[in-house]
Amino acid sequence: MRILLTNDDGINAPGLKVLEAIARGFSDDIWICAPAEEQSGAGHSLTLTRPVRLREHAPRRFSVSGTPTDAVTMALRKIMPGPPDCILSGVNRGANLGDDVTYSGTVAAALEGALAGIRSVALSQVYRSEGVGDAVSFEAAAQWGEAVLRPLLAMRFAPRTLVNVNFPPIAADAVRGIRVVRQGFHDYARGSLVEGTDPRGYRYYWFGLHGIEHTPGHATDLEAIADGFVAVTPLHLDLTHESSLARLGECYRR
Repeated sequence: MRILLTNDDGINAPGLKVLEAIARGFSDDIWICAPAEEQSGAGHSLTLTRPVRLREHAPRRFSVSGTPTDAVTMALRKIMPGPPDCILSGVNRGANLGDDVTYSGTVAAALEGALAGIRSVALSQVYRSEGVGDAVSFEAAAQWGEAVLRPLLAMRFAPRTLVNVNFPPIAADAVRGIRVVRQGFHDYARGSLVEGTDPRGYRYYWFGLHGIEHTPGHATDLEAIADGFVAVTPLHLDLTHESSLARLGECYRR
């Protein structure tokens, strides 16, 4: 099995090392192509206004001077001798839950793989508080990654779908199991915004990571993580709101 690994935290991120260790339990044919620097929040963006640089660090290990989507595109079109059997993106430092998936470079890399018809999985390690730096523990991801991925790597995904996995911020032996759940939704009206003044006296704003109230419904990814489970959520690329098609059509027939 040929596996492509990528992320949005950068080629030297500790979560990528965790993912590589998990992946090598399934295959020796491992390829890595990730952003040279952190690209958190990049979403499904392509670099279009400047050239993308490609660097080889070791055999089958590359970085690009662009986004996670750039990394997957370069891997599939330039680096690899043939398409991988699957793409694994992560393990992200932080949650990708609810509608945060639309911002996530981790999920976007898996989305790009799904567009190419390749089984793709995004993996993220939730942590509890801000300001922890590199002290985020990936213990739950490291210990539960194989159990989560083994069934996924053995199944065929529906066209244009991907799977989003989040590991709870607790010790591995405290994880209660794995839940397959739907995507939850945040209340962004209450999101945090940090305001400050730089050394030259200019005002700046920094989007906060926490302080967003959310209302997890029954069997959502938000609820699963809060209950101490690994959350596994199938996502698809069709953003059409089907129930609005007829109503909008009537608006233009008047």
